[in-house]
Amino acid sequence: MTRVDDGVRSAVDPDPVARAWRLVLHRSDEIADVISSRLLAKDLDAYRTISPHLPEDVRHSCREHIRRGLLTLSGVGSDTAPAVELWRETGRRRARQGVPLELVLNAYTMGARVLWEALTETATTHEHVPDADLLGAARGVWANLDVQNAVLIEAYHRERDRVQRRDQQRQQTVLDGLVDGRGGDPTFAANARTALGVAAGDAVACVVVLPGGPGGPGGSDGSGGEGADLVGPVEDRLDRRALVSHWHVRSGAAYGLVSGALPDEALLVELLAPVAAGRVAVAGSAGGIAGFGTAFQLALRAAETLSPGERGVVGVTDRLPEVLLAGDSHVTPLLVAEAFGELLEHPQAETLVTTLRALLAHDGSPTHAAAELYCHRNTVIYRMKQIERLTGRNLTDPRDKMLLWLAVTARAAAGAVRRTR
Repeated sequence: MTRVDDGVRSAVDPDPVARAWRLVLHRSDEIADVISSRLLAKDLDAYRTISPHLPEDVRHSCREHIRRGLLTLSGVGSDTAPAVELWRETGRRRARQGVPLELVLNAYTMGARVLWEALTETATTHEHVPDADLLGAARGVWANLDVQNAVLIEAYHRERDRVQRRDQQRQQTVLDGLVDGRGGDPTFAANARTALGVAAGDAVACVVVLPGGPGGPGGSDGSGGEGADLVGPVEDRLDRRALVSHWHVRSGAAYGLVSGALPDEALLVELLAPVAAGRVAVAGSAGGIAGFGTAFQLALRAAETLSPGERGVVGVTDRLPEVLLAGDSHVTPLLVAEAFGELLEHPQAETLVTTLRALLAHDGSPTHAAAELYCHRNTVIYRMKQIERLTGRNLTDPRDKMLLWLAVTARAAAGAVRRTR
């Protein structure tokens, strides 16, 4: 966009209006200072919040814009290309500074208004300008404002998108580094806090979200399958509680670093439960940024303890045995083999394991286990004797009960992980 509107061209021709603009030209800095003073009187806190140096930048920018504008309107500088580039650069700079577009457009509107006031004052007190010419000048000023705004808005949006892409790439690189354990490096941790907006004393947690349908991403059973937005509802829920979260994907698992005034793990689980579209797990990071890599591993293992068809949220502390057993691929088969003995070779192995799980859940009570299993108490007692004979374990011995419970837990967790992968 390298030309101004026809109304603007008429205003820069050597006519009484152009002469009036030339009379205003020497007041360029004065007019600009009036504009910047009005802007800062109205929105000073907003500008200072963005940057303490921004008010001075606004004053300088106003002077540059008014000088360029008056040169063009007075016919002294007929080439509009430098002015157009000034508008573009202003849009880009304000986007990089994080100034809301509304404030930028308000400044341009204020500038046009004050510039018009200066012209009418000059035309009235120093040189008579016919009303028709003033009307043409007014059309030129506001048409010029439309061109300015169009150029600036386009440049602002382009630069904002570029900044957001760069920031997102930086944040994702930081998240990858934290998951890889680089949070223990003080320099990396400091850079990570800056990139993610996490204060040194902020609490940090990891939230992992896995698809709820079989086969990972792309499952089609309606519980976290293809096209499902698993992270969006979780992120929105956190945002409504003023909890900042940054998200990335690693090996098919979406994970977020959450910071702020975090509730305890149980309350965080309760907060996210209504919006879980897949398998979600929460793990606090005891070391803040430095411990995020560990929190990610724990949350991932906890999420994998949920079966692929489930939708739900779990906290790591509620799944510690499963997480502990899932942490070493050599422990689970050894534990299962040692605890179950010959039980898994029995034709009714699954029925016996289900009965064992019910017995352990009810402290070895056949009566309560029978109620859960919807079968007769004597049936449970018979199965219990089979279990003790096949495993060589005694369900009244505390150590044997603990070993069997861990084996049942490990087998279930291993099965969930196999189905996930």
